[in-house]
Amino acid sequence: MIALLIGAGVALLVALIGTPLFIKFLVAKSYGQFIRDDGPTSHHTKRGTPTMGGTVVVAAVLISYFATHLVMWMMNPRSPGPSASGLLLLFLMVGMGFVGFLDDYIKISNKRSLGLNARAKLILQAAVGIIFAILVLQFPNENGLRPASTQISLVRDIPWLDLAFGGTVVGAILFVLWSNLIITAATNGVNLTDGLDGLAAGASIMVFGAYTIMGIWQSNQACGSPREAGSGCYQVRDPMDLALLAAILSAALVGFLWWNTSPAKIFMGDTGSLAIGGAVAAFAILSRTELLLAFIGGLFVLITLSVIIQVGFFKLSGGKRVFKMAPLQHHFELKGWAEVTVVVRFWILAGLFVAAGLGVFYAEWVVLL
Repeated sequence: MIALLIGAGVALLVALIGTPLFIKFLVAKSYGQFIRDDGPTSHHTKRGTPTMGGTVVVAAVLISYFATHLVMWMMNPRSPGPSASGLLLLFLMVGMGFVGFLDDYIKISNKRSLGLNARAKLILQAAVGIIFAILVLQFPNENGLRPASTQISLVRDIPWLDLAFGGTVVGAILFVLWSNLIITAATNGVNLTDGLDGLAAGASIMVFGAYTIMGIWQSNQACGSPREAGSGCYQVRDPMDLALLAAILSAALVGFLWWNTSPAKIFMGDTGSLAIGGAVAAFAILSRTELLLAFIGGLFVLITLSVIIQVGFFKLSGGKRVFKMAPLQHHFELKGWAEVTVVVRFWILAGLFVAAGLGVFYAEWVVLL
């Protein structure tokens, strides 16, 4: 618990102090956001607002994580260092953040609202996702437990949903496809949610808060620990280190949200949304709660579904629309809701989804007792 407090504290300070410094740098370079013409007209006033703020969040997470482990080692040389699960999560977060950074940089350098073309973006994201999926099936600990398994999970692995039913090679291939589906869904979900000041950051704080709680619980109830609850114990390789990273991410986003709340002084950009989405997907896979992500990240799911419904209905109906505009938050803007009203109400929805996810997580443990 001391590590969590240190990590969260450092992340909060780095993001809170680092963000305005980064804003000054971006303003000096004239690196501002270009607004799409097909978006809500009220957003045109945001043109020129500094973007790529996700760079500060990623930097705060990296600094805090390694600084925390350094401090813990100095306090106790026998303290475990960075774990395989933690480093793999950072790999996916930084990898996706780098793709987003390239996208943002092309936008601002070419002074347009479009960055990487769809094909290049897809290839880069797939490359990062495939490497991650291959690596998480490696690195067994002394008990033979790996960061991830080929079994699909809800709140723990489901034995009868093992992707390796056709053999090890088939299982590995199916797992890579399954993992990349989760990664694609999470990154796109957060990216689509990042359309209003503070919306994605605030919702993500709650999501990572949930993973902090679950990581601590899984660590306390880990199989083989003195406090395990029989069949209710969890087989997660590095739950406490995942809890540390979740707490760090929440705190870093709180520090960033101070400057990102309406009226935003900076946007997280694709650098932030793709990095956060990658981290969310990694938590779901590494904590063995893949299907539970549909509850915990319910707001991201809802907003993604609104786009799918809008595009699908538009094509099938020959040009008709279900919503005034997609993603869903813009529909309510065009209905006359103030931006702050939309953001706060969507935060409430995000909190309710997170609460439902935690409820399912805890209820399953109670049933197994």
